[in-house]
Amino acid sequence: MQSAAFSLPSPSSHPYLKPRNFASNPTFYPIRGVSKGRDFSDSTNAISIPSFPKRSWSLSSSSPLPLRAWTSAPSLSKPSPLHLRATAAENAGEAGKSGSLLKTLELGLLFGLWYIFNIYFNIYNKQVLKAFHYPITVTAIQFAVGTILVTIMWTFNLYKRPKINGTQLAAILPLAVVHTLGNLFTNMSLGKVAVSFTHTIKAMEPFFSVVLSAMFLGELPTLWVVASLVPIVGGVALASVTEASFNWAGFWTAMASNLTNQSRNVLSKKVMVNKEESMDNITLFSIITIMSLILLAPVAIFTEGVKFTPAYLQSAGLNVKEVVVRSLLAALCFHAYQQVSYMILQRVSPVTHSVGNCVKRVVVIVSSVLFFKTPVSPINSLGTGIALAGVFLYSRVKRIKPKTKAA
Repeated sequence: MQSAAFSLPSPSSHPYLKPRNFASNPTFYPIRGVSKGRDFSDSTNAISIPSFPKRSWSLSSSSPLPLRAWTSAPSLSKPSPLHLRATAAENAGEAGKSGSLLKTLELGLLFGLWYIFNIYFNIYNKQVLKAFHYPITVTAIQFAVGTILVTIMWTFNLYKRPKINGTQLAAILPLAVVHTLGNLFTNMSLGKVAVSFTHTIKAMEPFFSVVLSAMFLGELPTLWVVASLVPIVGGVALASVTEASFNWAGFWTAMASNLTNQSRNVLSKKVMVNKEESMDNITLFSIITIMSLILLAPVAIFTEGVKFTPAYLQSAGLNVKEVVVRSLLAALCFHAYQQVSYMILQRVSPVTHSVGNCVKRVVVIVSSVLFFKTPVSPINSLGTGIALAGVFLYSRVKRIKPKTKAA
């Protein structure tokens, strides 16, 4: 490719490059962009150059482009729509991150409240049951306090009051019965053995869930689920053999609590099938609480009598104020942790909730051992740890769905 070298003539020899007299013409013409296809010398607003030294350029002789001046003037055009969209997307992303952070903090706060309420419920409840040996009355008091709280929420519209018909009440009644028995058996066990041992036995809930689901719902477990039950059963057995506070009454009532609580879950799947008449978990729990009080209060009066009175507590040599305050605190914590549990369940998947429940059981066992200074042997700790590890494994493998055979 050939190239042509040329020299730009001096300013004085070219009429368009003559220097202007700024003194006689003080007007200044700024640099303006040259339209496409026009030579710079044809522009009426061309830049004035007072002195232009002689220079030379080397250009391709085949280049059809004319020589133009290069300017670096700032662009005064409006932002492009693409730029605006990118800015809006960036702002939306930042807002989404802040919203996600708030949701994460809210969920973490709910989990923390769930664990704290559960810890204090078990501590206060155990203290009351050690001094006041009437578990049916204690359980009825807990349902009574919960009923008062539900009534307050509905009265002041803190939570929407549901409209219940007879068909729904008939469907909820079996759930209320097993819910009542589950909490009653738990309190019976807590009154007989250590808190840590009761919750170790209650770690066998997945075993009862699998058995009852297979019997009444036809849900056959996967091989992974069955395998996860082995360390649960083995760990509970090992912990039971080495438990210092072991007695058969506490053991069997904890087992009965597992059976009734998991029966409630199976019944909720089998009975509450009408989607049009379904209700949220918090409303369902509130109605069950009221029905449980109606069911249990007559039983408590008939079997244990009216024992929760200042006169009887004083005659039994108990501190009336301590028993009453701790009973009320235990009841408040009981209702609070149940409500928070359902609030969490509305925000996360059942598998995540199950994992959180497993961690909660570990926290409750450790905190009760530290608070009550429960003697725990190394083998007992090993059995408890194996059982809880099995529960965690069960909660993870539950998400593995069995493969359906193609027709």
